[in-house]
Amino acid sequence: MKKLLTATGICLLALVTLTVNAAEEKKAEPKCPVSGKPCVKEHSVAYKGADVYFCCPNCPKAFEKNPEKFAAKANHQLVLTGQAKQVKCPLAGRPAKDDKSVKVEGVTVNVCCGNCLKKASGADDKVALLFSDKAFEKGFKVTE
Repeated sequence: MKKLLTATGICLLALVTLTVNAAEEKKAEPKCPVSGKPCVKEHSVAYKGADVYFCCPNCPKAFEKNPEKFAAKANHQLVLTGQAKQVKCPLAGRPAKDDKSVKVEGVTVNVCCGNCLKKASGADDKVALLFSDKAFEKGFKVTE
C-alpha cells in the first residue's frame, strides 16, 4: 500500500510539473492595442512597415486617429508577432546581453546592463517603457 501511495504521489507531481511547464511555454496571444481583446488578422493596419492587428473593424479607426496613444502596445505586438526583432537595448541603444532580460507580456526583452535591468524590472508599465516609440527606435527593427 505504501509503495502504491508513493508511486501515485510521484505520478501526480510529474503531472503537475508538466502542466505548469506547458502553461509557461504557451505563447502569448497578441492583443488589440486599442481594446486589449484578442485580435484577428482580418482587421489590420499597415504600421512601420508591418501590420498591427485589431479585434474588430472599429479599433483600426481609433488607432489611425491617434496612433501615438497606442504606439507602445502596437510596437509590442509587432515584436510578439515576430514582425520586429530586438537588435539593441531599448533603453540605452547599446548591445543587449542575453543574461540581462525581463519578460514583458510574452516577450523577452534583453537590456545592456544592470542599471537598465533594474529600471526595466521595476517599471510599473513595462510595455510603455520598453516599447515606446523612442525605445522601439533604439532597440528594435521591423523584419522584411
